[in-house]
Amino acid sequence: MENQIMTVGFIGNGKSTNRYHAPFIRRLGDKIRIKMIYARHPEKRDWDRLEGVIYTDDLQKLLGDPEIQVIIVTTPMSSHYEYAKKVLQAGKNCVVEKPFTSTVKEAEELFAIAKEKGLMLQGYQNRRFDSDFLTAKKIADSGVLGSLFEVEMHFDYYRPEVPEKVTEYSKGTSFLYSHACHTLDQVISWMGEPDRVHFDVRQLLGSGRMNDYFDLDLYYGVTKISVKSSYFRVKERPSFVLYGSRGMFVKQTKDRQEEHLKLFYMPEHGDFGEDRPEDYGVLTWYDGDGVFHEEKVVTEKGGYEKYYEALYETVINGAAPCVKPEETLLVMRYLEEGTKEM
Repeated sequence: MENQIMTVGFIGNGKSTNRYHAPFIRRLGDKIRIKMIYARHPEKRDWDRLEGVIYTDDLQKLLGDPEIQVIIVTTPMSSHYEYAKKVLQAGKNCVVEKPFTSTVKEAEELFAIAKEKGLMLQGYQNRRFDSDFLTAKKIADSGVLGSLFEVEMHFDYYRPEVPEKVTEYSKGTSFLYSHACHTLDQVISWMGEPDRVHFDVRQLLGSGRMNDYFDLDLYYGVTKISVKSSYFRVKERPSFVLYGSRGMFVKQTKDRQEEHLKLFYMPEHGDFGEDRPEDYGVLTWYDGDGVFHEEKVVTEKGGYEKYYEALYETVINGAAPCVKPEETLLVMRYLEEGTKEM
């Protein structure tokens, strides 16, 4: 099946489709093509039309197209379950943006339908291909830090206006759902299911307001991985800090792909998403002879197109899925559990 083209369609024509999916799919034009995009209001022109793509407000036209093998759902979370179920019932493989669904029960039902029909269903966990995460993981796995005792992962902003304008709680605006869906998946894809999890999820502006802070501790034997985020950080904490028995690694800045996308500096540029030397992390450690070392570490190359390269291998060549159902269900379990008191 070498050089076979995988044909995909989208449900949703907003920021997710046009910023976080289409630019990376179009880099893989020898393998994947976007045939059709469904939107309830296709006449809206918030984003430039993609050349050669059909735009429609007829969902059945998308679901019934015999050429389309995979449909990607990029609508708001509240409609993920509804649309993914329709896609699967139409006999199409399906990719769902994160957060995957509103509840574990919805996710379990969708995976059961996919299994029954012999279809592929995956969450879109592109953040597994963030350069800061790949670099921190490489350092930890190399053993240079000795025994890994603690990892801190931060995803911070200073955007007080966001929670201040939300006057009632909903999962759709929950900071845990919208941001821990990235970082929790990174941890689970790397370390698997933890021994236990401690949740500290808050509404800093008071009961009934937006969830705008979280601090989750995941325990793996002697290793604790803390996943933290807040909307009230005037200065961001480091993206990753790793502590081991022989040293530490600090990566101050996040992956730059999102930064570049927001500037419409697209993946076709050779330096897209790449760190500058001033962005490199710092590794500090003692070697086996007790000699002190400190050096900058060149950042690993990220790239969200790698998710679609893996998806192609799964759909066309039968490879194991990049994002396993049990990983998605575990993330959903922690999102739901962390917000159950809100």
